[in-house]
Amino acid sequence: MKKKEGIITFKVNGDLLEVIKNIPNRSEFIRAAIMTALESACPLCNGTGLLTPKQKEHWESFARHHAVKRCEDCDELFIECAKADAT
Repeated sequence: MKKKEGIITFKVNGDLLEVIKNIPNRSEFIRAAIMTALESACPLCNGTGLLTPKQKEHWESFARHHAVKRCEDCDELFIECAKADAT
């Protein structure tokens, strides 16, 4: 039998509680949702949506040679190296 490595609890509002109560195997669902969110987090801000002043300096340096563009196929934003335009 696999031993649990740790338990984390958190509070939810009433609306979320009602939805979660009806999910079979809630623990597995929550673990999978957290892992998906962590895998999709911005590598620079770690999902906070905010940059520290030093991170902003690094981003501004990086952005001088890169551009945020929208994909014509999937309509999602992506970062492209400015040197790619020269080829």
